[in-house]
Amino acid sequence: MDIDLKIFSPVQQINNPLFADRGLCVFIKRDDLIHPIISGNKWRKLKYLLKEAHSQNKTHLVTFGGAYSNHLLATAGAAARFGFKVTGIVRGEDVNNNTLFMCRLHGMELIFTDRESYRDKQALFVKYFAGDENAFFIDEGGASPEAARGCSELINELTESYDHIFCASGTGTMAAGIINGITANKLPTILHSIPVFKNGAFMASEIDKLLLEPADYQLHTDYHFGGYGKVTTELVNFIKSFVANTGILIDPIYTGKMLYAIYDLAGKNYFKPGSRILAIHSGGIWGLLGMKDKFN
Repeated sequence: MDIDLKIFSPVQQINNPLFADRGLCVFIKRDDLIHPIISGNKWRKLKYLLKEAHSQNKTHLVTFGGAYSNHLLATAGAAARFGFKVTGIVRGEDVNNNTLFMCRLHGMELIFTDRESYRDKQALFVKYFAGDENAFFIDEGGASPEAARGCSELINELTESYDHIFCASGTGTMAAGIINGITANKLPTILHSIPVFKNGAFMASEIDKLLLEPADYQLHTDYHFGGYGKVTTELVNFIKSFVANTGILIDPIYTGKMLYAIYDLAGKNYFKPGSRILAIHSGGIWGLLGMKDKFN
C-alpha cells in the first residue's frame, strides 16, 4: 500500500492596506488545498499514523472527535482513500448532521458515547475493540509524535524565509511540529500559537511534550472569542470581510481566529516594519457547515 498524497500547498500573499501601512509582508500557506476532505494539517497529522498502522498490519482505524469534528471527517476520507476500515467514537448524544453524514458517506461507522466516558479514550478503545487485533488507535485530532513529525515537514516546503509563522492550536500538535521543523533547520523564525480554547495557557504544556528539544515560541491566548466553537459578531464580520476580499475560505473555529489575531496584532504595531509573516491555513473549512446560522 502506497500511503501518500501529492502535496499542493502554495504560498500566497495577502494584500491589505493595514499591512502596507505597517510595512508588513503577510502570506498564507494554503494547506487547505492539499485535499478536499483530508484537508490542511489533517493530512500532515495522519500521514505517519497511517504508515504506522500499515507497518503493523492493522486494517481498522479507530479515532475520536466531537459531532462536528474535521478530524473524524479527514480520517474517514483517508481510510476510504487508502483502504482501511474506520470507526469514529463521537462525544455526546446520537445526532445526525452534515459532518457526520460525510463521515458515514466515506464508510465510517459511528459510536456515540457520553461525555464522561469520552474522557478516557484508551478505555473506550479497549471496551469496544480489545478483541479486534486489526484495530489501530488514533487519538483525537491525531495528537501524537507521528503527527508532529508530519507537521514538521511543512518547513521543508518553504522556499522563502519568514520572521513569524502563525498557526491555530487545538491540540498543540501542529505548533510543536512546526517548531521542530524550525529548530531542525536552524531558522530564526518565531512560531506563534493561537489557542482556540478559553484559558488556553495549558496549550504550552501540550506543545512542550511534543518538542524534540526546548525552543522559544509565543502563545497568544486572547483570541478564543469565548472558547472552542464559540464566535462573536466581530469574528463573523471579520471572516465575511476576509473571504470577500481574498477569495480564501476560512472557518470560525480555527483559521479565522488565527488570522484575526494577525490583523489585530498588526494594528497594535506588534511587528517590526519589514517583518515577513506566514499564516498557516490548516484547513477545517468543513467546520462552516455546523455554524451556518451564525453567518445569517
